[in-house]
Amino acid sequence: MQTQTSSSAVPVDVGLLLDTGRWGTYQKALTLLAALAVIFDGFDIQILGFAIPSIMREWHVTRGAFAPIAALGLAGMACGSPFAGYCGDRFGRRVSLIGCVLIFGVGTIATAFCHSLWQLGVLRTIAGIGVGGALPNASALVAEFAPLRRRAMAVTLTIVCVPLGGMIAGLVAARVLPALGWHALYMIGGAAPLLFALLLLVALPESPRYLARFAEKKEELARILVRMGHAVSDGNTFTAGAVKTGNQTSGFISQLFSPELRRDTTGLWLACFACMTGVYLVFGWLPAMLTAQGLDIGTASSGLAAYNFGGVLGVLICTVIVTAVGSRRPMLVGAAAATVSALALALVHIGPGSDHTLLIAGIGLNGLFVNAVQTTLYALASHVYPTRVRASGVACTAAVGRIGGIMSSLGGAAVIQAGSFGYLMVLAVATAVTFIGLAIVRNHYPGRNQ
Repeated sequence: MQTQTSSSAVPVDVGLLLDTGRWGTYQKALTLLAALAVIFDGFDIQILGFAIPSIMREWHVTRGAFAPIAALGLAGMACGSPFAGYCGDRFGRRVSLIGCVLIFGVGTIATAFCHSLWQLGVLRTIAGIGVGGALPNASALVAEFAPLRRRAMAVTLTIVCVPLGGMIAGLVAARVLPALGWHALYMIGGAAPLLFALLLLVALPESPRYLARFAEKKEELARILVRMGHAVSDGNTFTAGAVKTGNQTSGFISQLFSPELRRDTTGLWLACFACMTGVYLVFGWLPAMLTAQGLDIGTASSGLAAYNFGGVLGVLICTVIVTAVGSRRPMLVGAAAATVSALALALVHIGPGSDHTLLIAGIGLNGLFVNAVQTTLYALASHVYPTRVRASGVACTAAVGRIGGIMSSLGGAAVIQAGSFGYLMVLAVATAVTFIGLAIVRNHYPGRNQ
């Protein structure tokens, strides 16, 4: 479709144009690019867990020595999320996302050459800054390319790539670690996102909603809209749509807690904090909990793989349901079901010399519900916040979640000492609090027919 020429300056509401437009091939291709960035993000999040046994043997250190390392990585994510979210709102989602991919790529590849725990901690913190910032900018970018009726699906299918990246990390680690060692695993985990960042530089455009805020970016915006199939003219002027709330010049934190957003921000932060507390308790400590109960490392690894697989399946199912009926009921049901499944797992015998099929299936089921809720939280945050603070809103929500992850990393060893029952009770409480936070949120995604 060619750009039309007109002498009159006809204003175009870019937000309305995109919200009511179609989700064409071009937007789907851009969603795929963002999703690939999140796959590398998910790979990096879980790479340490797979490398720890090999590093323990090489450096002659205990597993407990890695608790602060994992916490430092999450602290980097917690700091990186709001900073990169601010950069995304201030300088653009595209440049912020590419910068984050470069940061965690460099940090990960550098980890392959470290020789001490303090070096590992520093590099995991650096990589964590990039990892924490990539996700909110990717989700904001995808949300702003998608029409309203497809936005929940687009963002959720992007965020599902976090557990998918963890699954890929497991498959790669299973082949690389025995043959080449943990250094090679980190080389692969760092080189791949660095190469991908070059592709993003060439192929990824900026968000039209972001560009509409700047009159000097009119020509760039017009080219992107034409690529998306919208007819625009040389005489068109562009607006970013109506302002939903807040003072545009005030700080982004004050905007997140403006009267119209205060309740939603409170609910999102509570839900994300509790949900991520449970998720990272599994990511960081599930294999250790299972081996502490006498299970072999193969079975323990299968439990984490089942959790990730269940998460991918759960997100796909939740995406279809949320698109049809909205986000409130499916997310509340998912949080409640996650609580029930954790309580049910506490009744399953965990120990050596028995069939663990039911245990692995139960862990996968819990992963299905928990990851469906956790991933949809990012899509919900992308819906709640207006364009000018969308990246910051999603990033701060993610940062609060990372704080829960830090607590899990630091306290996981103590939870494991309480046995499998205590461990599973903590998971149940975390998802119960997630339910409360989701119930507080007022501005849920509408369904297709709402």
